[in-house]
Amino acid sequence: MQKHFLITGGAGFIGSHLSDRLLADGHKVTILDDLSTGSEANIAHLRTHGNLMVVRDTVENVATLNILMGRCDVVYHLASAVGVQLVADDPIRTIRTTVHGTEVVLEAANRFGRPILITSSSEVYGKGTRVPFGEDDDVVMAATSFSRWCYAYSKGVDEFLGLAYHKQYGLPVTLVRLFNTVGPRQVGMYGMVLPRFAAAALTNGPITVYGDGTQTRCFCHVADTVEALYSLMQTSASAGRVFNVGGDEEISMNQLAKRVIELSGSSSKIVHIPYEQAYGQKFDDMMRRVPNLDRISAAIGFRPKYDIDQIIMSVIEDQKQRLAKEG
Repeated sequence: MQKHFLITGGAGFIGSHLSDRLLADGHKVTILDDLSTGSEANIAHLRTHGNLMVVRDTVENVATLNILMGRCDVVYHLASAVGVQLVADDPIRTIRTTVHGTEVVLEAANRFGRPILITSSSEVYGKGTRVPFGEDDDVVMAATSFSRWCYAYSKGVDEFLGLAYHKQYGLPVTLVRLFNTVGPRQVGMYGMVLPRFAAAALTNGPITVYGDGTQTRCFCHVADTVEALYSLMQTSASAGRVFNVGGDEEISMNQLAKRVIELSGSSSKIVHIPYEQAYGQKFDDMMRRVPNLDRISAAIGFRPKYDIDQIIMSVIEDQKQRLAKEG
């Protein structure tokens, strides 16, 4: 049955791929995006699609939200600050967009009774050291004097808000903690590590690794992430719950840089710089970030299909196309 989906942040990296998926399945999609971090290029190929409408506005515009919410059946709330670099550079915008934007969207969704999925982040695990991270684990946050953590705190508030609307009003709210989603259309502008590595490798320039490079991450291809987001909203059992979504193949930044060099046939050298030099301020980082995927596996049978080499190659190919267009 055809449904009408509203995607806030739909012109962003993940949002545009989700739009692709929903439109391909015969649904109607309305994208709400102010294009502050999203890109017209991400959705240019969809502009002529008969089931797509794009509205350029902020999620904080209550009047716009009410109109769009009244027309849709289901909401994906993806609009938020993007990337560690932006969080470090503009903490006020990060907090305002993340917390107030989510509050406005939830109020509108509740007014019209629309099921909603809100994307949170693995950042909410803070400085926790218990690996893999489970959805109900306690979290450890740094002092509020470190603005780097404002995104984690803000996303935590988003989760509290979403769960409160579900408990108090019965609104079907699903929360997803994303772990390092990567793939085509992602750019390194906001500190995204893999496209930044790939772009450097393809020009044989130095690959800059922050810190000593022993910190590890688990990467998930955007196609796998989108399938998880899609499937979670097909089951009412997801409402009122928090789910990790990500890959579970752990790799250090040093290993990642070496693999990018190998797979791209690059002559790049790896250069390490202190976090303070990279971000212009003292910076705390999580040494490991690994999701426990048991809950989402039990709920929808989710398992990542892309391994790390396939993920890296997809980003390398995307960066090649970008360089060809620029050249």
